[in-house]
Amino acid sequence: MHTLPPYRRILLLTEGRLGVFTSKTAAVLLRYRAADIVGVVDSTYARRDIREIIPWSPPVPICAEVRSAAALRPDALFVGIAPSGGALPPELRTHVKAALEVGIDVVNGLHQRLADDEELCGVARGSGAKMLDLRTPPSPVVGAGRAQQTRCRRVLTVGTDCNVGKMVTAVELAAAARRRGLNAEFVATGQTGIMIAGRGVAADAVVSDFAAGAVEELVLSVADCDVCFVEGQGSLGHAGFSAVTLATIHGACPDALVLVHHAGRTHYRNPPHNPLPPLPALRDAYEQTAALVYPARLVAVALNTYGVERDLADAETARIGAELRVPAADPWRDGCEALLDAALEGIRR
Repeated sequence: MHTLPPYRRILLLTEGRLGVFTSKTAAVLLRYRAADIVGVVDSTYARRDIREIIPWSPPVPICAEVRSAAALRPDALFVGIAPSGGALPPELRTHVKAALEVGIDVVNGLHQRLADDEELCGVARGSGAKMLDLRTPPSPVVGAGRAQQTRCRRVLTVGTDCNVGKMVTAVELAAAARRRGLNAEFVATGQTGIMIAGRGVAADAVVSDFAAGAVEELVLSVADCDVCFVEGQGSLGHAGFSAVTLATIHGACPDALVLVHHAGRTHYRNPPHNPLPPLPALRDAYEQTAALVYPARLVAVALNTYGVERDLADAETARIGAELRVPAADPWRDGCEALLDAALEGIRR
């Protein structure tokens, strides 16, 4: 498991990709770690008002380069993009090197490890800066269904596709549960979640034989809480990323499932761009897959309605809730209370 130092003056690196969907990691951190973000490094958008690009962002400056951000006294540079394939683009590497040269730690969530770059390692040694690769896998553990034996009740977010809001839903549910006085934990299974929570494992970087075991170990680490909300990964029907979905389901042994869907999306975003299955069919697939190890019901639907007109969003929310006969809501627009009620009822069954 990765545990991050308590960074409190973070620069986000997005070079040329700043946007709600094009820099998903940065966009989410600007909401959930807003107090710790001092600026963004992106020469394409330098000096623009960041709130024109990320509406919920605090008014932090966008700087053209790391050196021009030195006055902000950053203690870390977080790579704020998560491109398919996970390579570090050359234009971002330039900024990473500049940060290391002036002693700024770099936190990297990409599949391409900074520790494998001999030049960057040499620069870091010279300045004393640290490089933290969040997709370095933990020691291998084979899953054995031990999560089902914990006192902690477990809720897993599952998706109709990638990049629909599974992590955001889990974070919001955990926060709502804590407001009700429950000892609730958010369990991060991806690099952005780790950057928010300060701990976790990137399940998609673990060898498949040990991925369920890695998720299981995460749940065991919070075994004494009342309820944990586990960040789901991928989608069971996704041609490329279904393996990590299966690992999170069987590793977490959830008591309840919350389906997350981007309103209006009809096809998978990645090739071969297959049509999304009907939601009832996907619900059945998730429940049947979970039941192979530990039974769980789908108890609610979290809708991502970003960019959808309010009337259309409300209509889609009502339609999907009626179709699946469970509460449906957008955690950001509508709050999490109805979703949390359904989740807590689900784990008591």
